This record gives sequence, structure tokens and C-alpha cells, in this order.
Amino acid sequence: MAASPAVETLLRRTLGERRIGLVAWRLLVLQIAHPAVAAGMDRYSTYRAHPWRRIEHTMESGGRLFFAGPEERRLEVARLRRTHRRIHGTDAAGRSYSAEDPAVRGWVMVTLYESMTAMRELSGESLAPAEQDLLYAEFLDVCAALGIPGEVLPASAAEVPAYVERMVREVLEFGPEVRHMLHGVLREAPAPRRLGRLAPVWPLLRVVIARAVAALTVSDLPPAWHERFGTSRGPGGAALSWALHHGLRHAMALAPDRVRYRRRSVNGAPAPARGAVPRARRGGDSRPARLEAFFRQVLDQTGNGRVNSADLQAMVHTMCWRLELPAEREDEVYTAFEGWWRQLRAAADADGDGAVDCGEFVSAMLAGVDRDPAYLEKGLVPAVRALFRAADADGGGYLGADEYRLLFGGPRVHPADLNDGFRELDADGDGRVDEREFVAAFCDFFTARTDSTAGTGLLGRA
Repeated sequence: MAASPAVETLLRRTLGERRIGLVAWRLLVLQIAHPAVAAGMDRYSTYRAHPWRRIEHTMESGGRLFFAGPEERRLEVARLRRTHRRIHGTDAAGRSYSAEDPAVRGWVMVTLYESMTAMRELSGESLAPAEQDLLYAEFLDVCAALGIPGEVLPASAAEVPAYVERMVREVLEFGPEVRHMLHGVLREAPAPRRLGRLAPVWPLLRVVIARAVAALTVSDLPPAWHERFGTSRGPGGAALSWALHHGLRHAMALAPDRVRYRRRSVNGAPAPARGAVPRARRGGDSRPARLEAFFRQVLDQTGNGRVNSADLQAMVHTMCWRLELPAEREDEVYTAFEGWWRQLRAAADADGDGAVDCGEFVSAMLAGVDRDPAYLEKGLVPAVRALFRAADADGGGYLGADEYRLLFGGPRVHPADLNDGFRELDADGDGRVDEREFVAAFCDFFTARTDSTAGTGLLGRA
């Protein structure tokens, strides 16, 4: 769907400035310091292993909420609601949490507004009271669209500073998730795809970047934060903050709008890198290599070498997020994949720790399909059928090329591989893939001993 024309507002101009990136990590720290947000991220988020993908999703979601037209915003609000209703539980301290808690959602949103005003203040160009009122009124319109009740939000822009200070002093915690966001994520992050040939220097580069981001973030946090948690700007951090905020402010004032402002299409995404499945040596069984690739590229959402129920939920969330499914269809996909997880855990979780590593996964799948011809029918096939029916948007019983690309597209699979895979699965050449062909392809992927079968190209070809 093409984005509707959006009227330029103070909110869009402020969020669209590239220098908003200077306060991005500060924003994340303030959000994650809320114990409910920290618990949800620790349990459900994949930011530790896939920070760039998580950032891409966040930016796309923000584009739909703040820069697109009313229809795109409506779709994004519905998608966020479907996602948040699944994020709940009990944290390590025994406290219950829920992403649907209005007060938690209110805090997350207010930190975004507060970060916009902080960007201006830190660069020496604070918004006038009338501008703050206008910006906050536009911000509250988005909160209303998200269904956040007004009573959990500051009533006016003038009340935001006191609200933030109270939250810092009474609610926020400087826990392990905050420490990891400040000092661990960037030090462990894989090389961004855009580095290209510079990727080999990333291990050295990320150390420098991580130190600078941590120093800038700590320096820019509110005074109440330093008072409560005993942190300090320090002369080095203060100097870095002043130089970056003031320097970038003056540089951007001289730059043309195409440089000063960032605009992302709500439907755009960076070109994915090829992630083809390695081939087995000639004459050998190619299944272990494919299963290992499937484990790494699809199942292991946290990148820690182990898969549990949360990994499968994160994987399903990504697919449902692309498809924009209604709640009942989304539930069907989650339920089907949870059934596959129960079968997989029963067969592969040898040590009973609730997780499956790559070796256990490969061994269990090979043993299952070799021992029982109906093994896949008892777990994987029902999940695949549910996935097909979810992707079949018009209920016609077929997936066209566009639906196929929407389902499998993303940063891990190149479009050329998707086109090749679709043509191979389209056995009768009619330009569409029916449910039988779709299920057969997945079965071939897990059972074919050579790479000559159509289904072995689901994740791309070497």
C-alpha cells in the first residue's frame, strides 16, 4: 500500500532530524530502566544478538507511526497491539509485567518526547514554551491513536520534566539490562551490512564506538539519574557531549534538507545480504548442512546457539509482523509452531534444560525423519500449513510471487534467491504455489539427501 501524503509538522521535523541519533541510546536507556520494559526485553527481544535488525524494525515502525498517513498509522497501531498482548510474565524479582500496561506504555512514549526536547536543550537551542506546547499536542495525538489513556500521561508539556524526574527517582532501576545496553551491546554487535569491505575492521571500530556512545549517553542522562544511581557526566563526557551536540547543530544548519533530515519509506528496507545454505560435498548427505543453516538463520533468534520457546515465538512474530495478520489468524500460527516446539523439545532436549542446541536439533531431526516417515506430519507440517494459510491473504489457496517474497523476505535472504526458490517450488509453472507444493518443499528441505530437489532452495543457494 502506498503511503498517504503526510502534512509536515513540528513533530515530524524534529524526529526527522538526523541528529536525533545523538540521543537515541539515551532514549533506550531511559526506557529499559523501567523494570517492566527490562523484563520484557530480556524475555522476548532479540536485540542482544541482532541489534541492527531490531533497530531496523523500530525505525520502520516509527516511520509508520509518525511519518505516514492515517491508514498506515492505523495498521501499525494494530500490529503493535497484537505484539504487545503476548509480552507478559513475571520478572526475576517475582513482579508481574505486561506490555499492555497503560502506565508502562505511557512512559515509553513520553521518553520519546523528552528525548526530542533534550536534543534541542543539549545543543543550546531549547524550544520556546509555545513550541513545546505545539510539539506535545502533536505527540499526544499519536498517543491517542495508540490507545494510551490521557490520565497516565503528563497533562501538558510543562509537566513533563517533573514526571520524568519522579519516574527516575521512584520507578527506574539501574539493572543488568541497562548496563548491557550501555556497555555491552555495541561491543558484541556483529558488523553492520553497510560496512561492506570495511567489515574486517569492525572488531576494532566497535570498541571505539561503544566507548564514545557510553560516555555520551551517561553524560546526557537527566540530573536526577546521576543523583539516584551515583553516575557522573565527568569532564570528558561533558566535553564530548558539548562538542557533538553543538557541532552537529551548526553543521546541520548549513546543510541542505536532504542531508539534515532523514526520511524513510514505510515500505523500504535495506538490501539484504546473501545467506545461502552451504552445500555438502559431492556424494554426501546434504541434510546436516541445511539443518545447521536452518537452525542458525531461522530458529536461533537470539544468536546464543540455543533455541527455546521464546526463540520460536520471536521467529513467528517476525513473520506475522510482515503479514499484518488479524489476531485470530496470528493465534493459529503461534499455536501451530508451539506444537512443533513441543515435539522438538521432547525429541531433542536431551538434558531437560528447556532448550535445544544446534547439535541436538540436527540429530533429533535426522533421527526422526529416518525412523518415522510420518515424523514431520506430527509437528512441522501443521506449522507450515498454518503459515501458508496466513500468507494466503486472499484465501485463494495459492501464493503468488509477491506473497511468497513478503513471507520469506528480510535481511537474511536475497531477493534473487527468493525468485529462484519460488520458480523451483512452482512445479507446474503456473506462476503460483499451492499448499501442497508449499508443504512438499518444506518436507524436501528436511529430508532430501541431495540439493537437486526444489525445496532445498528455501533459504537460498550457494
